[in-house]
Amino acid sequence: MFNEKWNIAEKLPSMLSGEELKRKLEIKPVYDESVRLKSKSDRLMALNDIYNVYLPSVMSEEIYSKLYLAMMRSLQKKESKIAVRQRNENGKRIRGIEGSACGYQGIIGGSDSFTIIGSSGIGKSSAISRAISIATENRIIEMQDPYCQILSTIVVQCPFDCSVKSLLLQILRQIDMELDTHYYDMAVRARATVDMLIGSVSQIALNHIGLLVVDEIQNVVNHKQGKSLVGMLTQLINNSGISICMVGTPEAEIFFESVDYLARRALGLRYGNCEYNAYFREFCKTLFQYQYVQEKSVISDSIIQWLYEHSSGVLAVVVSLIHDAQEISILNGREVLDMISLNEAYEQRMNMLHSHIRPSVVIKKDVIKKRKGSSADIIGNCLQEEKAEDSSNLLDRTENGKETVIFLADKENDSDWTFVELADRAKKDRSDMLSLLKGKISITEIAV
Repeated sequence: MFNEKWNIAEKLPSMLSGEELKRKLEIKPVYDESVRLKSKSDRLMALNDIYNVYLPSVMSEEIYSKLYLAMMRSLQKKESKIAVRQRNENGKRIRGIEGSACGYQGIIGGSDSFTIIGSSGIGKSSAISRAISIATENRIIEMQDPYCQILSTIVVQCPFDCSVKSLLLQILRQIDMELDTHYYDMAVRARATVDMLIGSVSQIALNHIGLLVVDEIQNVVNHKQGKSLVGMLTQLINNSGISICMVGTPEAEIFFESVDYLARRALGLRYGNCEYNAYFREFCKTLFQYQYVQEKSVISDSIIQWLYEHSSGVLAVVVSLIHDAQEISILNGREVLDMISLNEAYEQRMNMLHSHIRPSVVIKKDVIKKRKGSSADIIGNCLQEEKAEDSSNLLDRTENGKETVIFLADKENDSDWTFVELADRAKKDRSDMLSLLKGKISITEIAV
């Protein structure tokens, strides 16, 4: 298959960077404000467009560069003379399984595996999807003399049971879907063993695959076959020369760090939750532009801070909060996206995440001025500001390293109690004011 006239690199689009890359990565669905005048059903359906918004970050640019260069290295190997020798060696392996036992080794070799590790919901999969779509404008690269079809990138998921055979068959099935081949059916009919499949998939990958992305790699952590599956991927690299990207959550780090040869295969990119920075603020402001409630509102700094506190920097949760807040507001007839609707979305739709998303951010002192004094004194001071505040944070205090923030928007019935009555009661009974407030309003403690 080797031909010196081949130049696979020319079949790929040019590598992008800087502002040009950001423009290509960005997705902003078309939005018309007149949609807010349509019926509830139309607005609820249009509301789903908010899930399609994508703003590139530093992570997006790094992932694009990493995938593009890995794919380029893998494709360049297919043009080398050593690839011909590897094809012959793979053929011996397949024939050896069926008959004579012949030696087998990875000639093309290479250590082209890397990881992309990041917290769930920060946008890893979206960044990978956007990077692949830009780096491979033509998913199938066609070469002539001899004719060959090469998939620049394929994406599979690590089986939940870490079955080596299942993953190998999944790779074959994905190739069949893209190239209209029948490798999977032939493997099933032949009742191929794992050894036979490794040889076959190595040969097929050498001929048809540029970059292999294995998602959900954290499945290997708590399974006895985890090391066997990673070992198979290593063998696949050595016998086919393709680049393999393993994508997973931080729990996979402990697994790969346990042994040196695993750690060497797991070098790559590492990301945590989004920080409270200019990108996060821009992300919130962009999402807030897609309003489908009848009454338009403007995002404020306090709302952005609230979104960060109640998402822990997980962008997927921010999107869900803004989407569900509008959905609830449309359904209950309030028709406004504000702190009240956001808090309703958090309380009603995010119950299962409350134990994982605990507000634990440091609020800048120039944003919210701290007040000193006892609980009763603080509440008394807040009474003077109650009318001036707009359903936002009314008080905060520091106690045991935590900052307590009270949201007046959560108060259910102002006629049943007042801060003055509770303050008097706290002084009289010598009790903690915060314990009296429990059940009446939402109190969030923020670590400082």
